[in-house]
Amino acid sequence: MPWSDAEVAHRAASDCERVAWVDEHDRVLGALTRSELRERRLIGRCTFILLFNSAGELCVHRRTLSKALYPGYWDVAAGGMVDEGESYAESARRELAEELGIEGVALNDYGRFFYDGTESRLWCGVFAAVSDAPLRLQPEEVLEARFISLEQLRNELTSGFWCPDSERALQHYLDSRT
Repeated sequence: MPWSDAEVAHRAASDCERVAWVDEHDRVLGALTRSELRERRLIGRCTFILLFNSAGELCVHRRTLSKALYPGYWDVAAGGMVDEGESYAESARRELAEELGIEGVALNDYGRFFYDGTESRLWCGVFAAVSDAPLRLQPEEVLEARFISLEQLRNELTSGFWCPDSERALQHYLDSRT
């Protein structure tokens, strides 16, 4: 399926965005474009925001086919790369608003973890929020979204079409609550 003009433009702009470049200890070294960070296997910062409704269900969404990583996969968290000069919390607020249209909610910070996958190396900030506001999906990034129970999610995670980095973020969240 071909990408829309909006998806093509969004992908090109996204690849050129300057994002935080950090070392193995999460110390800022500078900023690089997303594409350079990936190509050189350097470490960046990113955020994962787990959005729950008041019934305790988690919002999961399917990524567009134009995404550089995991196109068409299901994701358990909104989020993305931390921009140059941006804090983890600022990035989390921005990403939640951009991807799902949720603004003005309290973000709870669940700390950081290092992700070293074949596709990316990241220091990850994990946040959670609760909202019953209607979702406004960003069409260049999100195909569809739904809320499901954590029990249902555990059964579905075995399908193999889930983003592995956000699965780790969910596990980090669950571990930090015990």
